Amino acid sequence: MKRLIIHPRAAKDAKEVVAKYADLSNELFEQFWDEIDDAVDYIELYPGHHHYDPCGLRRSNLKKFPYHILFEERIEYNRIIVIRH
Repeated sequence: MKRLIIHPRAAKDAKEVVAKYADLSNELFEQFWDEIDDAVDYIELYPGHHHYDPCGLRRSNLKKFPYHILFEERIEYNRIIVIRH
């Protein structure tokens, strides 16, 4: 399995979204984090199973929330670039 790097921008994006959901409810907060964790695990295991976004990066859509993760697949590693709405 390749090393997974999370760009500081993606970490900031996640924190901003989590703060928004935490203000609404603890349940939404936990559900969002669980879904992010599942998506990151799937990116780690199966990076090639994700389609390309028009920007040229691979895209992993969250199932329950209107967000997706954009990441680049490299020979040595995969890097999560951004989490966006």
